[in-house]
Amino acid sequence: MTTTLLEIADELYGLGLGDFTPARDARAKQLKKAGETDLAGQVKALRKASLAAWVVDLFVRRQGARVDEVLDMGAALRAAQEGMSGDDLRALTRQRRQLTAAITQQARSLAGEEGVKVTQAVADQVEATLTAAMVSEDCGRAVRSGLLVAALSTTGVDDIDVAAAVAVPDALGFTATARSAPEAPARPDLHVVPDPDADAKARAAAEQALAEAQDVLDEAQAALDDAGVDVEHLRARQLQIEAEIDELKRQVAALEETYDEVDDELGDAEAVQAEAADSLAEATSERDQAAAALDRLGKP
Repeated sequence: MTTTLLEIADELYGLGLGDFTPARDARAKQLKKAGETDLAGQVKALRKASLAAWVVDLFVRRQGARVDEVLDMGAALRAAQEGMSGDDLRALTRQRRQLTAAITQQARSLAGEEGVKVTQAVADQVEATLTAAMVSEDCGRAVRSGLLVAALSTTGVDDIDVAAAVAVPDALGFTATARSAPEAPARPDLHVVPDPDADAKARAAAEQALAEAQDVLDEAQAALDDAGVDVEHLRARQLQIEAEIDELKRQVAALEETYDEVDDELGDAEAVQAEAADSLAEATSERDQAAAALDRLGKP
């Protein structure tokens, strides 16, 4: 029985993050030797998942039942939010955030068990992907496939190319194969022997921990700096808009004053016009009377 691309992808994306590329290349080489050139090319073209996507895929395979609960709740919330008031919708959003935050923490823990460190930036992408799965049915199908190669983000009303975020087109509607946690190797019965290099190793571990903490600090500082630039830019824009508003208010006030002056002049002009009309009517009447009197006298 020929193995399909979807089955191979399900197997490969269930591996550890560092195992994916060598396993993919070895599988493509094996298929090529077996004469399945087209399938070998498709396998070779499979993209390595981003770290955030891999964390979600890992959670889907380890905690499939939990993911199903999240997706079912998402469907129920989508149906329930129709006709809700603004306060109810805000409460619903808070509940959704609490749930996705809890799931994200569980996913980070699973990744940690695999020896993969998940920074806050990556965790934010994981949470955004879980939120997308709750607000969008298509995103939920992509997440449940366990074949994500990129994180997802959507508000539920914007368009998102879900197909581009999964490994293969047939992923949507596919359910990832469950994977259990690898069993820890049996521990031999060893006698504890003092390690003469224990102090050096402890220092090395502490230095590594310090370096990792510094990396996290540098990342946080960079994020703060970027946010500071955005704040300063927006403040400058705000001041500019305030100045434009003040100028427009000044122009409106000047126009209102001009309007009042024109309105007064218009009233005076209308009064003059009415007076002129009366004079014209009176002159016309006098002329008509004079003409009538002349007609009565007859021609000389």
